[in-house]
Amino acid sequence: MDIQRQLNIIQKGTVEIIEKEELVEKLKKGKPLVVKAGFDPTAKDLHLGHTVLLQKLRDFQNLGHEIIFLIGDFTAMIGDPTGRNETRPPLSKEEVLENAKTYQEQVFKILDKDKTKIAYNSEWLSTMTTKDIVNLASKYTVARMLERDDFQKRYKEGSPIHIHEFLYPLFQGYDSVVLKADIEIGGSDQKFNLLVGRELQKDYGLEKQVCITMPLLVGIDGVKKMSKSYGNYIALKDDPKDMFGKIMSISDELMYDYYTLLTDKTPDEIEKIKSMHPMEAKKQLAYIIVSRFHSEEKAKEAKEFFESTFSQKEFPKDAPVFSFSDKDSLKAYELIVKIGFAPSNNEARRIISGGGLRINGEKITDPNKEIVVENELRVQVGKKHFAIIKKA
Repeated sequence: MDIQRQLNIIQKGTVEIIEKEELVEKLKKGKPLVVKAGFDPTAKDLHLGHTVLLQKLRDFQNLGHEIIFLIGDFTAMIGDPTGRNETRPPLSKEEVLENAKTYQEQVFKILDKDKTKIAYNSEWLSTMTTKDIVNLASKYTVARMLERDDFQKRYKEGSPIHIHEFLYPLFQGYDSVVLKADIEIGGSDQKFNLLVGRELQKDYGLEKQVCITMPLLVGIDGVKKMSKSYGNYIALKDDPKDMFGKIMSISDELMYDYYTLLTDKTPDEIEKIKSMHPMEAKKQLAYIIVSRFHSEEKAKEAKEFFESTFSQKEFPKDAPVFSFSDKDSLKAYELIVKIGFAPSNNEARRIISGGGLRINGEKITDPNKEIVVENELRVQVGKKHFAIIKKA
């Protein structure tokens, strides 16, 4: 494939390429490039936000380049300070390894298993001697570290910055040295860490990697980046019907970003999709995504369920009925805990903040909203939990 066609595929959906001219020169060599992306296994499940990087890795894979899916099992025990206003609590080795196992099970829904190299950075970071670490630390200054927005903010506010947090970007950068990465891909919030890798490679006498940053996928709330901590995520292991329904809940505007970042549709194809009715375009998007992470059969079932239950405004006839007599009203989060649709008050708040509660068809996003039990209430939590609330 000629250079320009490769560039068109590589540039799709990117925020920044540092430096594009260097990328062109690397591509001109006509040999497979080593393309790396790191993932710290800080939670068990991957969500669609993670797949933005995986999708770009697959683009490179389809172009014949060598893909390294790097599991940061060592760096996860330190905790990435990126975007943090406080020190991230470290994870135990056991927690990290358990999470890493689930990552491997999920990534091959996108990447070609036979053409993907999986690496763990504990292989080299855990064997470094004190002398090695001191030598690595000598290659970067405190002043350069404080150029990071999050460190700079915490320093000005007088919030603690621990020494081990300075080691995180150095270790991530050293990964690129060990793997001799030609290209590293990361979220736009990882730009500083990616650039550290680029500079360290130069210090170690290697050709500098090209850094490609990708947008942070906005969650289903339409406001914040997709994150489990914000409750606005779609997990790869979500039930197909839940996954389909969550995608259908995003805004029309956000839908086209999802098409760009999560599907193989070209910019021209996405422009044509914009001429479709938004509801039909969103159903197509949901079908594509559910098919990828489950199967076409499951996607078809999820689409039919959505159309019969939501599009046609049907409510399951066998929905359980609850009668409340102890008081006339209660908070939204209390309601779904009481009927058993959330295991705890905190989880109920997360569900509601993420747009997972509807009462009589109206989406409720304030966990503290007072729900008055007067007439019959039709409650929907997620995409498959339904109940009818009546006043005793």
